[in-house]
Order: sequence, then structure tokens, then C-alpha cells
Amino acid sequence: MQNEIDSSVNDTPGRLEIKKYYKIAIWLGFITIVYNILEGLFSLAYGISDETITLFGFGVDSFIEVLSGIGIVAMILRIQNNPDTSRSQFEKTALRITGISFYLLSIGLFASIIINIFTGHTPEDTLAGSIIAILSIVTMWGLVLAKRRVGRKLNSQPILSDANCTLVCVYMSMVLLISSLLFKFTGIGFIDSLGSAGLIYFSVKEGKEAFEKAKGLETCDCGDEWISE
Repeated sequence: MQNEIDSSVNDTPGRLEIKKYYKIAIWLGFITIVYNILEGLFSLAYGISDETITLFGFGVDSFIEVLSGIGIVAMILRIQNNPDTSRSQFEKTALRITGISFYLLSIGLFASIIINIFTGHTPEDTLAGSIIAILSIVTMWGLVLAKRRVGRKLNSQPILSDANCTLVCVYMSMVLLISSLLFKFTGIGFIDSLGSAGLIYFSVKEGKEAFEKAKGLETCDCGDEWISE
């Protein structure tokens, strides 16, 4: 009898709605991971074949985002079961590795820019980069809005912070799109290096934020005013 009473209490409309939105948040996390894996594979493949460092760097970033996404899913599972607990050691480790990876990506891109400038390297083509960037902008913007909505429904600052920081992926996609289109229409090889410089800026920013989150900070200055339901 007592079990029946406890079950009815746990299945109240408000609690069922909370469970529903946590389930949505987890699925959004998995969608982010799967999409970034596919995006990373195509970006690396075409970045190598087309010899464009901006697209190649974008692909590496996608795989770093996969690691970040795994940490986000772990975070959602934790706050679903224990809302008031601090980050687990797994989450902190994932964030630190993510931060280091972004810094290493920045160093690699900077070295590539220097080499390209001295060698006068020019990409073979940037059509693939344009297509991947457009797909990424549409997908990531949709994920931003969906995560934002779930975060508001659950009144969860960590989820809202993740939604805001997903905007960085949109910005990086815009950098890739602009550099790809400019090269396509002008043929100026230096534009590829400029696009890589834009990726460096956002990679350093994301690396810094990853380390800050590992220390317990949940904020993300990524243009929250751009988001609306």
C-alpha cells in the first residue's frame, strides 16, 4: 500500500514533466555527439583532400566537441538524480582534456598559418567547406534553441550555459562559411589562413571556458541575447 502511495506521488504531473524534459536534454546531448562525429569525419576528409586548413581545423574542433558533449551528458545525468551536487571527477577531467585539446588545436592552426604564408599555399577547393558550414549552422542553431527551451523549463543554469556555449559552434561555422565563400569567389589563398585565425580565436575562448567550468563556474559569455524561444 505504501509503495502505491509513493508511486502516485512520484508520478504527479509536475514530476512527470521534469522527467520528460530531462529525457529530452539527454537526447539533445546524444544528437550533439553523433552530429559532431559525422561532421568531424567529413570535415577532416575534405579538409585533407581539398588542402584547406580552415576545414581541417573545423573537423578537429568537431571531435573536441564530442568529448565536451560526453561530459555534458554525464552532467545532465548527475543533476537529474542529484540536482545540488557539484561536478563529478569524470566531468572535471573531461573539461580539462577538452580545454587542453582546444589549446593544442590553436597552436596547430597557428603553425599551419605561418607555414601557409611562407609557402603561399592555396586550397584546391572550398565547396565542401561551404556545404558543411551551412549544415552546421542550421543544426547547431536548432540545438541551441532546443537546449535553451529545456534549460528554461527545468530552471537549470548548467543546461542554459551549455545552450549558450553551443553558439560558439555557430560562430565557428560562420567563420568557415565566410572564408570558404570568399576563397571560392576570389581565389585568394590567404583567406584560408584568415579563416583559421578566426577558429583560433574561438578555440582559445572555448579552452578557457572549459577550464573555468572545471573549477565550478557555469557561466558562458557567448551572446545570450541572440537566443529566443
